[in-house]
Amino acid sequence: MIPGDGNIETNHNLPPSHKSRNNILRTSLDLYANVIHCQSLPRVLTRHRDVDILIVRENTEGEYSSLEHESVSGVVECLKIITKARSLRIADYAFRLAREAGRAKVTAVHKANIMKLGDGLFLQCCREVAGGYPEITFESMIVDNTTMQLVSRPQQFDVMVMPNLYGNIVNNVCAGLVGGPGLVPGANYGRDFAVFETATRNTGKSIAQKNVANPTATLLAACMMLDHLRLHSFASTIRQAVLASLDNEATHTPDIGGQGTTSGAVQSILHHVRTASGWSQCS
Repeated sequence: MIPGDGNIETNHNLPPSHKSRNNILRTSLDLYANVIHCQSLPRVLTRHRDVDILIVRENTEGEYSSLEHESVSGVVECLKIITKARSLRIADYAFRLAREAGRAKVTAVHKANIMKLGDGLFLQCCREVAGGYPEITFESMIVDNTTMQLVSRPQQFDVMVMPNLYGNIVNNVCAGLVGGPGLVPGANYGRDFAVFETATRNTGKSIAQKNVANPTATLLAACMMLDHLRLHSFASTIRQAVLASLDNEATHTPDIGGQGTTSGAVQSILHHVRTASGWSQCS
């Protein structure tokens, strides 16, 4: 179990031989399922309300396979790898998650109208797995239409499953819908390991050392870790404290329209934890 404290930045100006440390971590530990929960939060003003989407992203192949080369001068080939085994695995993970969470629908996001073999295989695998979950509605949607539907009527989505690159884009769009990268937690699950981090994998370098970072996403990611460890009561206490703190607009950091500070938000959350735990007299 690895609690992440932020994304590891990869400098895109480094030579091609330099691999993303994030990508190495996910593939080495076979963290095949990236899961984020985008939901509307109290007192956070956004264009849309009642958003509640679970996004499942295949985390180990697709466009992030790090297989590219210059075949001749000025011509670069970048390979997108889609396999039946891993597509079936991520599809089954999404449907099992939907069943366990009491969700009604799974939407597979793809571009099979153009990438007929690669995304066609992914979509075929999702349909095959859907047959084993007759109580859950299955639908598919082309990725470009998906982004338009998300920003116009996000409430239509319940659980979404998709290949790697589409998941990266959709995760960021959905985080923006509910208030931004400071609010949404994320997790990466494999058979033997799990890593928890903020959903959009934003390094936040521009606000480092300024005491204005929103601690919500990091703390909610910690709650996901506690739930994974079956420490549900601790997770619930912290999660409820984070949500209760958001009721006080004085604690809102600049990213969600407030003038609060990181330390102020954390102190407010600690107060709610102490109150819920009967530690209100503790200093």
